[in-house]
Amino acid sequence: MIARCWKRSSVSALFAVLVSTLALIPQAHADKVRDLVQVAGVRSNQLIGYGLVVGLDGTGDQTTQAPFTTQSLENMLKQFGVSVPTTIQPQLKNVAAVTITAELPPFAKPGQAIDVTVASIGNAKSIRGGELLMAPLRGADGNVYAMAQGSVVVGGVSAQGKSGSSVQINITASGRVPNGATVERAVVSSFGTAGDMVLDLNTADYITVGRIADAINHLYGSGTAHAVDGGSVSVRGPTDPAQRVEWLGAIESLDVQPGDVPARVVVNSRTGTVVIGSDVRVTAAAVAHGSIQVTISEQPQVSQPAAFSKGQTTVVPESNVTISQDGGHMFKFGPGVSLDSIVRAVNQVGATPNDLISILQALKQAGALHAELVVI
Repeated sequence: MIARCWKRSSVSALFAVLVSTLALIPQAHADKVRDLVQVAGVRSNQLIGYGLVVGLDGTGDQTTQAPFTTQSLENMLKQFGVSVPTTIQPQLKNVAAVTITAELPPFAKPGQAIDVTVASIGNAKSIRGGELLMAPLRGADGNVYAMAQGSVVVGGVSAQGKSGSSVQINITASGRVPNGATVERAVVSSFGTAGDMVLDLNTADYITVGRIADAINHLYGSGTAHAVDGGSVSVRGPTDPAQRVEWLGAIESLDVQPGDVPARVVVNSRTGTVVIGSDVRVTAAAVAHGSIQVTISEQPQVSQPAAFSKGQTTVVPESNVTISQDGGHMFKFGPGVSLDSIVRAVNQVGATPNDLISILQALKQAGALHAELVVI
């Protein structure tokens, strides 16, 4: 009896140790389906409009260079029974013509409020403190889906002195109107119609598509979902719209481990930003990179004629051109070099982001960079 008790206690202790060991093992990263896909047909729509911002402190459009601002104001005044004589050319400084853009979210209903962005299309210096007059927002089909109006909020600040010196922080010719538009028309959605629903992946991946389909089939039975291609999963659901909402919510809450992202290097040639993925590898290669600097300086000289020579004093340009070349640094990549080694080697030679872009492009052309090079 004592031996049996000892065996049971040993098994319990071993089981406890096994459970604690498994708890220490790092679990695979899993995402919600809602973070990986979007439902086909459920999308936002872009709206655009034209309007006037009034009440500016002398920072509006110069009407001599932007006549459409005055024309728009005159057309608005006619609607209120005010006519401006043709012989008068109003010189307005507190009005600016603007474009109005907004994003109509899916399932938006009439009466709901959405944010709008206002941007000057004339030569207004700032629309800070202005009031957007009522303006319709149209979709790509030409129909009016919202009406915009409200106070413009600008995040930038600008100041100018009488001597012409000025200071500006951020952009003052654009701003936002929080809850500045009211939805007037709803967009017809195909969500409530019968038939299979399609889940489109945000980033196409064959492994992720297969895992999403397997997770749905495991929950609702085999044949409920099947992969259409590398970026879509077709799911058979209920025909009742209320049940489809609950059913889709349950699917979006499923945990799925996405496939590994492809090895990719993204380069922004305008800002010099370089993003290197964790799976990027470089085969054995030697890199030498130097920089040539050309300096051109202008030092105008004054040529003074001799006395009583009836000559004229002139300015003679004098240019100095110098070329300097920094010592080129060479470093070597071993086979299968990881991201940390690449960054460490580049930092040791003091390469700038632009130098790194040139190095990566050369490695790609040499076949040593085993990754997709994306230039944006």
